[in-house]
Amino acid sequence: MSARMIGVDVGGTFTDVFVLNETDGSASVAKVPTTRPDQSGGFLDGIARQVTDLAGISVVVHGTTAGTNALLERKGATTGVICTEGLRDVLEMRRRDRPRTWGLRGDFEPVVDRRNRLEVPERTLADGSIRTSVDLDAVRAAAKQLKEQGCEAVAILFANAYANPQNETAAVNAVREIWPNPHVSASSEILPEIREFERFSTTALNAYLQPEVSGYLDRLESALKSGGFDGEFMIVQSNGGVMAVDTACRLPVRTALSGPAAGVIAAGYIASSAGFDNVITGDMGGTSFDVSLISQGQSMLSPQTAIDFGMVVRTPMIEITTIGAGGGSIAWVDKGGLLNIGPESAGSDPGPVAYGLGNTRPTVTDANVVLGRIDPQNPIGGKLARLDVDAAEKAIDKHVGKPLGLDTLAAAEAILRVANSRMAGAIRLVSIERGFDPKHFAFMPFGGGGALHAGAMLADVGIAKAIVPRYPGVTSAMGCVIADMRQDFVQTINSLVSALDEDALGQFMQAHSDRGLAMLEAARTKFEAREFNFELDMAYVGQTHTVSVPLDVQVKNGVITPPTRLEIESAFDRAYAATFGRLLKNGVRRILNLRSAITGKRPKFDLKTLAPPAEGAVSPKSSRQVHFNDAWHDTQIYDRLALPVGAVVHGPAILEQPDTTVLVEPNLQARVDAFGNTIIEPTESQS
Repeated sequence: MSARMIGVDVGGTFTDVFVLNETDGSASVAKVPTTRPDQSGGFLDGIARQVTDLAGISVVVHGTTAGTNALLERKGATTGVICTEGLRDVLEMRRRDRPRTWGLRGDFEPVVDRRNRLEVPERTLADGSIRTSVDLDAVRAAAKQLKEQGCEAVAILFANAYANPQNETAAVNAVREIWPNPHVSASSEILPEIREFERFSTTALNAYLQPEVSGYLDRLESALKSGGFDGEFMIVQSNGGVMAVDTACRLPVRTALSGPAAGVIAAGYIASSAGFDNVITGDMGGTSFDVSLISQGQSMLSPQTAIDFGMVVRTPMIEITTIGAGGGSIAWVDKGGLLNIGPESAGSDPGPVAYGLGNTRPTVTDANVVLGRIDPQNPIGGKLARLDVDAAEKAIDKHVGKPLGLDTLAAAEAILRVANSRMAGAIRLVSIERGFDPKHFAFMPFGGGGALHAGAMLADVGIAKAIVPRYPGVTSAMGCVIADMRQDFVQTINSLVSALDEDALGQFMQAHSDRGLAMLEAARTKFEAREFNFELDMAYVGQTHTVSVPLDVQVKNGVITPPTRLEIESAFDRAYAATFGRLLKNGVRRILNLRSAITGKRPKFDLKTLAPPAEGAVSPKSSRQVHFNDAWHDTQIYDRLALPVGAVVHGPAILEQPDTTVLVEPNLQARVDAFGNTIIEPTESQS
């Protein structure tokens, strides 16, 4: 039997599966409802739709929202903290910020209750010297108390442990000897980086997630193995790389944006293969619309994010802007008479009103159904035989039309107009407001609903064209198959360049390289190449914000040749001038952190294997009335996957496939490229 690689992405509404046959490059997809609260049911059901014998699977890569959901819904484990005396309330004080601009106070409860945050005597100074050795008897007593108070996981958070982990390491070893499970997190292991709150928050959230995420992944791995699976099971990280399951169980905080990151990775590979190095991605699922920007083929990486107010995670992750404007986002009119979309979503259960499963409030999907843009006889996902158009119309009338004095069609158009406006705003946020001109970018919509809104994004934002991937509804699942294996490391240096210990820097770089390579060697995956990337967080003395300074480092046979002080100064000057346009006269250069990324480049499959034949008929399979703006249009319906390479379809038209619907509005045309992607652009007479 031929080996298969499988990517599985679990979203808020649907679980998507992409199956690649490694022998001939053929692919198949499945889309099933996400099961809540345990997502493993949908995961296994999706694979079973395409593969009956799990023994024929070589690799399963999973993009998961288990950690994200646990944080957003506050459904992690009861967690304890053992910290330095005087630092009990760091998680609560944060950066003395607040969730809303106005008002003196903001409600915030840390994920660790105050009674479960215990202090012990110890003190390490900022220069790494130990003023007070840790009291291990106090540590053991605190651990026993936390166990008695019902804590399932514990985080050890000591002051300045990034500078010298000796006290924290001793405490961690003492706790691990008596703790009943592996869920013990140490800040010096999770984030050996300066700034107490960010280090404490990331480590505490890691502990909070460990029981939930590791339990979920253990259930999945056990179910796969019981079905005969003997391949490799890997998890997508927020940075767009993949990691082994044991690493994910140890560092679950790195999965905070796992699913959305996989989609961006796939989008970048698809776009670059098709000749588009500058792309703005728009992942529209049932719950959210996730936007990211790829410039010159590179995804934007952020050193940290806030999953929710006060929940700061400092680990490299792809920059993704998320708004509540998915297909299941609920439309509602506020007390002031303004139409709003989201953030509340109908999700997968009960789903939009048209699903007929109990929801009575209209969604974006209901508006598309009423306007004829989604075929009610053939809904995606395989959950329903048909959609209830009448129920969707009545819900729109009641909740939107009547309050605003609009008829059904005008109310449905208004819902889409507001949703499109919010999506366009998110695109402007990642492009115009960061200095990128959208005219130089292509828009790549994916997810189950993204391709229904491509034309609106071209019109509202001014993007020249859109590229719809071959399987847009399962792009994130495809990204799971494409993603490389990557390990990130950080270490605070906190030194002036003039006083830098070059040997010590080299030792840190070598340690990161050795640990990263060991993780790659432990994997069963074959790598085409290994990449080593090192950069420094640097600034002038007196500045708070740093710039990322890439280093040109020589690596030969795994041995690192560190840069000299002069090379670091030159690299900083280039990076600072590129960012700010000038250098500071007589400025003193300072190094804050070393960041390292060790990447194993996994083999990529040729996207042309997904393309349709170069010859074939370009004829519609049917037609129906579809509403655009203020009129019905006779619209041709095509089987998208059957359209040959080079086919051109003029709007208004709809291209249907099992995992999504592509809308080609009037004055636009759709062209099939050599990879099976659909390029949507103005008709030749309009361009």
